[in-house]
Amino acid sequence: MSDRALAVVRAGALTTVQDRGRPGHAHLGVPRSGALDAPAAALVNRLVGNPADAAVLETTLNGCTLRPRSAVTVAVGGAPCPVSVDGRPAAWGAPVPVPAGALLEVGPALRGVRSYVAVSGGIAVEPVLGSRSTDLLSGLGPAPLADGTVLPLGHVLAPHPRVDVAPQPAPPSELVLRVTPGPRDDWFTPAAIRTFTSRAYRVSPMSNRIGLRTEGPALERARPGELPSEGMVLGAVQVPPDGRPVVFLADHPTTGGYPVIGVVRPADLPAAAQAVPGTPVRFTAVRRR
Repeated sequence: MSDRALAVVRAGALTTVQDRGRPGHAHLGVPRSGALDAPAAALVNRLVGNPADAAVLETTLNGCTLRPRSAVTVAVGGAPCPVSVDGRPAAWGAPVPVPAGALLEVGPALRGVRSYVAVSGGIAVEPVLGSRSTDLLSGLGPAPLADGTVLPLGHVLAPHPRVDVAPQPAPPSELVLRVTPGPRDDWFTPAAIRTFTSRAYRVSPMSNRIGLRTEGPALERARPGELPSEGMVLGAVQVPPDGRPVVFLADHPTTGGYPVIGVVRPADLPAAAQAVPGTPVRFTAVRRR
């Protein structure tokens, strides 16, 4: 019987197991987590014949190196990067056969931040609260990958589609985030509201899976003090005391005491996962639905 497992030769800067996350547990203090660029994760799963909710690997900036213990089909998507099998160039954004014992190299991101690696059968670590995702804030799920980690693989359920290369959106050269104002926009001066929706910001190098931090003009408050802690949602734009907006991403805390000036539309968040430090950011106000 073949050994359905994947050995990690080089873990990279930060490689984690991610799926669609664990929604519905905010009342327990557990964020949703899951792949930051969910469309990219779903596409690579489709390319290897996995269901959309199968667990994949999410790499950060410099990729990873893997060695399957049985023959598998692999697809790499998200941030464009070089891919090779035993030193030979292989396709990015397409299903690639990898023999048992071969070395799969997922190289550094050429553009963007996070690449996604799907393996036929999916990463089959034990689920926690219904998800296999690594949650960096709460510590739930498997730990970030380390050199020498061995990951179990699930059984192949369907053949992979016969495609050459699947089109994928390019990482953003400018990040435009549509924001619904509130619920605490009244904590800011009218000038701060105008600044928020008219001035340019940049993605901060301090960004991570918890939040996209920005650099740019500080937003002046109209009220002193802080709020009692209240619930936070995915995409909430919280403004800490330094006045620079922070967009909450998949591993965000479920409560917080800094005022939320607006909430980013969910459809705009995958691009935020691929915005490199220094990328211009514009917040555009939209009406409540």
